[in-house]
Amino acid sequence: MRRWPFLYSLLFLLAVSSACSAADGDRRLVLMAGKPSHPPRMHEFNAGVQLLAKCLTDTPGLHVDVVLNGWPEDESILERADAIVFFMDGGGRHEVVQENGRRLALIDKWVEQGKGIGCMHYGVEVLKDQAGPQFKRWIGGYYENQFSCNPIWEPEFAAFPNHPITQGVQPFQVKDEWYFNMRFVANIPGNKPAEAEGLKFTPILVAVASDDVRDGPYVYPKGPYPHIEAESGRAEAMLWAVERADGGRGFGFTGGHYHDNWGNDQFRKTILNALLWVSKVDVPANGVQSTLQPGDLDVNLDPKPPRM
Repeated sequence: MRRWPFLYSLLFLLAVSSACSAADGDRRLVLMAGKPSHPPRMHEFNAGVQLLAKCLTDTPGLHVDVVLNGWPEDESILERADAIVFFMDGGGRHEVVQENGRRLALIDKWVEQGKGIGCMHYGVEVLKDQAGPQFKRWIGGYYENQFSCNPIWEPEFAAFPNHPITQGVQPFQVKDEWYFNMRFVANIPGNKPAEAEGLKFTPILVAVASDDVRDGPYVYPKGPYPHIEAESGRAEAMLWAVERADGGRGFGFTGGHYHDNWGNDQFRKTILNALLWVSKVDVPANGVQSTLQPGDLDVNLDPKPPRM
């Protein structure tokens, strides 16, 4: 087991971008992965962003850069971006809240310039007094500890709004750690379109959690929560999109716990569409088409000790 600390230390030093140069006029998207966490095939941030980038190869008008293992030493890759999507651990460990607020202020400046921002899975969670107001401005909401909840369940996504992110997406079900009851801007429930505080808010993936899901058990902290149980029968948003007054776009996505879910064509297409949309690249009428080859889900996995 002595090899694991060595391998982790090597991973933490990596921050890589795609080698291809962007064509003139291409929109630039940065997919930033957080450091390894959780057991194998969960929170596979590094493998996940590389898989998504591969699926977007040769997308007309888009150049994708990949940053691994957290915030890059060379921030110019972020400054050049038209959109940045964060797939990483959140809470007090979130990459955007480090350096005593310097990174938050930097992203705030970029957002004012119209840069798109996306956050996926644990990356939607921040401490409310540390970055809650920023996340409301950037992406319309965030996961708040003990207000939101994080059960493992299998929602049925049967109907979709008329939005570029849903183009070509067919109904699907995927078992994941689907967070819900986000702390949305202006305290809206998030399950219906709304305009508030300079944002045009659109829920994209919406489903009703059963009472068994609402009653717990939750992964952490242990439920049930009375305020979650009190909303029995209410639909919940697990992917939402916002258009900001500054001209930029944002989205939050609460799925993505299990790496193998990227193998579901509809799950994957929805997020690939979202990545184009947040970058202001036209989404094809039938959505982003991608096909995984055998073994694609096993590539670039973080070296993690097996579960005992």
